[in-house]
Amino acid sequence: MVHPKIAIIGGGLAGSEAALQFAKRNIPVTLYEMKPLKRSSAHHSDELAEIVCSNSFGNLQLSTASGLLKEELRRLDCQLIKTADRLAVPAGNALAVDRESFSKAITEQVAQMPQITRVSEDVTALPEDADYVIIATGPLTSSGLVSTLQELLQQQQLYFFDAAAPIVTKDSINFEVAFFQNRYNKSAQDVEGTGNYINCPLNKEQYLALVAHILDSEKTPLKSFEANETRFFESCLPIEVLASRGVDTLRYGPLKPVGIVDPATEKRPYAVIQLRQDNLEGTLYNMVGFQTNLKWGAQKEMMQLIPGLENAEVVRYGVMHRNTFLNSPAVLQPTMQLRQFPQILIAGQLTGVEGYTESIASGLRASLTLIELLHGETPNPFPSDCMMGALFQYITRTEAKHFQPINSNWGILPPLAESIRDRKARNEALAKRALSALDRFISSEKSLGLSPSVFAVPTAEPIRS
Repeated sequence: MVHPKIAIIGGGLAGSEAALQFAKRNIPVTLYEMKPLKRSSAHHSDELAEIVCSNSFGNLQLSTASGLLKEELRRLDCQLIKTADRLAVPAGNALAVDRESFSKAITEQVAQMPQITRVSEDVTALPEDADYVIIATGPLTSSGLVSTLQELLQQQQLYFFDAAAPIVTKDSINFEVAFFQNRYNKSAQDVEGTGNYINCPLNKEQYLALVAHILDSEKTPLKSFEANETRFFESCLPIEVLASRGVDTLRYGPLKPVGIVDPATEKRPYAVIQLRQDNLEGTLYNMVGFQTNLKWGAQKEMMQLIPGLENAEVVRYGVMHRNTFLNSPAVLQPTMQLRQFPQILIAGQLTGVEGYTESIASGLRASLTLIELLHGETPNPFPSDCMMGALFQYITRTEAKHFQPINSNWGILPPLAESIRDRKARNEALAKRALSALDRFISSEKSLGLSPSVFAVPTAEPIRS
């Protein structure tokens, strides 16, 4: 059988997973990886699937979003998670590995697969002889390939420094204090089409305490390869930078109260923090203008100072780091195919997913898409009830103008039909529903070549019936 030519650009977590998925189905691919010819400033070895920072893939328990995502990957016969499970080191409830041993093991697996041709090359243009291309070059994509992507997409749909605001769940906001209202009581259509905002009002004392906390809090140090690239737009400055410009700067900037009336006092508050809907389901809201580099502990303390967010459940803390990613809602499908060029797929952090496990998942998704295409089938998105499906729908369906990268979290899943107050019990119910939905999906997608035996992997924590 003559297979179409498949090129995978990037030998990180996503690219390595995709290559191994093809190889185990006896589909030949060419894997382009610039190491050892060239390294980015973040890499230190010549191995594939190098883990740059933490050695943890996150929590194992199914009552956590990270644990559910890993269980879904096991059921899809994910090669990198299988290797991580085999090489796990003691880390409590987390899946952690020895970084060098893990990368070396993946490199050896790839080398042993005759279906994978590895080419050491810094790719700056898409291979002309490839029928399909998976681009999985990560957050430090080389400038040459970035230019190619920009030209391909015909617009500036790439971001180069990730300064993101915290995201919280709607049902954890205290609406005895917070309230829905658009500035000047404009209708939803008048506010950039984004719908009503949630407002958290502050009096003068609360505002000054918040500013003092922001100024006094410890910041997360940038890594050496990020320190020289902290170029921010003036309209997207970190909250701590704005606060350092004067005590009233925030009150005349993102915390301005103009046009807002607190229904509790029927007066304009001294300052106001607005939250914007972050997903189509309306379960997540992000803090407008609160992109920050404060350490996560300091961010949690900051939340407790904000009326209405005292007990907010944070699904993503503010982050600030070097990151190249697509404006995926504008250009990407949930199958990881570019909308305009479906023969080109994107995987890894370029898609706007955050985290090791999430990057692996996107590489797996891209490879499964091509496997179905090779069988003459139309790739179907994963069900939105499972974590993978919800994650890929989030990065491709959320409002494009305010898109922020994200990792797996419970807030992106559709709510349960019945309300469960206990958080752990609710998460367990969501996990049970997710795995059932994924099992049905796998059974219906015959071309994926997965058998029920794959489902038999023991889970790290039983799900209650």
